[in-house]
Amino acid sequence: MDRSFATTLAVGSSLANRTGAWRTERPEYVHRIAPCGNACPAFEDPQAWLYAAEAGEYETAWRTLVERNPFPAVMGRVCYHPCETACNRSFLDEAVGINAVERFLGDLALAEGWALPEAGPPTGRRVLVVGAGPAGLSAAYHLRRLGHEVAVRDGGHEPGGMMRYGIPTYRLPRDVLDGEIARLVATGVRIETDTPVTDANAALAEGWDAVFLAVGAQLGRRAYVPAGEAARILDAVTLLHDVAEGARPVLGRRVLVYGGGNTAVDAARTARRLGATDAIIVYRRNRDRMPAHDDEVAQALDEGIQVRWLSTVAHADAGVVRVERMELDESGFPQPTGELEDLEADALVLAVGQEADLSLVAGVPGVEVVDGVVQVDGDLMTGHPGLFAGGDATPTERSVTVGIGHGARAARAIDAYLGGPGVTPTTSPVAPNARATSTVVGFDLLNPWYYADAPHAVRPRLETARRTTGFEEVVQGLTADTALFEARRCMSCGSCFECDNCYGVCPDDAVIKLGAGGRYEIDLDYCKGCGLCAAECPAGAIEMVAEPT
Repeated sequence: MDRSFATTLAVGSSLANRTGAWRTERPEYVHRIAPCGNACPAFEDPQAWLYAAEAGEYETAWRTLVERNPFPAVMGRVCYHPCETACNRSFLDEAVGINAVERFLGDLALAEGWALPEAGPPTGRRVLVVGAGPAGLSAAYHLRRLGHEVAVRDGGHEPGGMMRYGIPTYRLPRDVLDGEIARLVATGVRIETDTPVTDANAALAEGWDAVFLAVGAQLGRRAYVPAGEAARILDAVTLLHDVAEGARPVLGRRVLVYGGGNTAVDAARTARRLGATDAIIVYRRNRDRMPAHDDEVAQALDEGIQVRWLSTVAHADAGVVRVERMELDESGFPQPTGELEDLEADALVLAVGQEADLSLVAGVPGVEVVDGVVQVDGDLMTGHPGLFAGGDATPTERSVTVGIGHGARAARAIDAYLGGPGVTPTTSPVAPNARATSTVVGFDLLNPWYYADAPHAVRPRLETARRTTGFEEVVQGLTADTALFEARRCMSCGSCFECDNCYGVCPDDAVIKLGAGGRYEIDLDYCKGCGLCAAECPAGAIEMVAEPT
């Protein structure tokens, strides 16, 4: 008579019975891609530095952060945080305030005087960066870390590009910008201001090993507006630039701003701070189609800025602007209705887009300009060998975040072009016993019931009554306590955070703890491949794979 398998086991310790032989699948620790990092145009890995921040190791967190981005205090103020839009925590309660923690770390580093990583061993290579905006300075930082000699030339009085001349101080105080740029200069980057580059051919002839064009879009796009001779019409980019340099233009009591982007919102909010009692944004589409970021629009409305949706400027004259009501067709494009209204206005500010001055590449062999931007390949190189371009001068979304990401990309590509490995120094959060994958972790791979509800911390803001009387910073930072709380809300999507869950639920004691920081390994002699550890991992950091045959 056949006996069951269980009764054939010898008497003695169960350790003698290597139950792993029954297995058809085995668990593997993996490091999947967190959605926050996948969404970051600056190639940050928020999960990696939040992991250190949630332990209160703020300097470690900051140093992890600046491996990718040298401007956390700036980015913590002006980034539109797509990482938070992608955050899986939003499906549980609210997204982690990644941007707020980044600002906290950046401000703490400035207060403590933490220095950026030193330059790498000299390579003997020289790179010229044209433009001291976010893309140019980011490229200079990463190139310097790779050991290249870097000079940055800019036509402005001070470095920063649109961070300085396009973003008002109530959003980005200049001492913060200056502090982070000074730290960059301390690594050996040479910045030459009041030194415009007007001819790329001449720059190439100076013998640089590579040149990176990061000139930015600092020209207001021209728009035809029918107007009388006495109409006062200004350009929003010029207005913001002049105010950044200390001017206080008198716009009058009632100001209209034509446009729907962040520049239009900044111009309207600036007008209020310059003394306008009424600032009205005129926009051709509705709120759903307005490109300005929601938070900026909400702050503007709090400050009394009015918005005339579905309206366009038909004519401007002294003291009055005529607007026409629009309606959206089936494709969402605004169509005129013929309904006109005259609005009192002392000034009309145009904020209908920005352009880069690309006259410097005229006549450069191989360089192609289409629709006002330089054409580049996947490595951001133009058709001229050794001439790279990035940021607003190329076909891309225009923001500080994207510019910083382009600078990092360009540095890697330039390094590879010069014979280097094309990899900037970074820290890796992947444990030695985990397998990196290209899978982006969705909410479905997590076990959210292991995380307690914890709505995000709210950054305090300057009282509304005080905002329109000056350029004091509106959004304030987190305290050390609230930053710690916010960092601990991170669910560590796709990455083991040593919660001991797998260790506790394994019915075969096959999970071995390797000590703090070492994480775990699986004892395959005893793992039956039941998959309980993978099913119960809160972060989706264990994957069941077929047993090799």
